[in-house]
Amino acid sequence: MKAKDLQTAVFGGGCFWCVEAIFNAINGVEKVIAGYAGGNVPGHPTYREIRSGLTGHAEVVKISFNAAIVSYNTILNIFMTTHNPTTVNQQGADKGTQYRSVIFYYNAIQKNVATSVINHFSSYFKDKIVTDIAPFTIFYKAEK
Repeated sequence: MKAKDLQTAVFGGGCFWCVEAIFNAINGVEKVIAGYAGGNVPGHPTYREIRSGLTGHAEVVKISFNAAIVSYNTILNIFMTTHNPTTVNQQGADKGTQYRSVIFYYNAIQKNVATSVINHFSSYFKDKIVTDIAPFTIFYKAEK
C-alpha cells in the first residue's frame, strides 16, 4: 500500500496510551502515534507540561488507516464507544483539559462525518455529549 492510500484521524479521549492500544488492534489501522494537539502554547510541549493542564493541549492519537478496509465513520464509531464522551475534561480518574474528548478534523468531509456520528450517538447517552470538534492545526509526537 502506498502512503497516498492512507487517511489520517486525530482525536483524544483521555489517556492516549489507552486510546492507542484500542486502535492498534483494528484491522485497517496502519499506525497509531500518541501525542498532543489543540494547545495554545508555542513550541513542542512535554508530557510534564501537558500534565499541568496549562498548555491547552489534549492527549491525542494520530491514526493512519486504509479507508478501503476501515472507514473514517467506523474509526469514529469505535472512538465514541470506547470512552465517555459526556464528561467534561475527564476520563475515569484522569481529570484536566488534557483528557478532554475531542475530534480534530482535516477537512469538511471529516467535520461532517464527526458531526453526524456525534448526533447519532447522542440518543445512546443519558447525558449530553461534550466531545469537541475542532480543525486540525498541529500534532506533536509524545515522548517515549
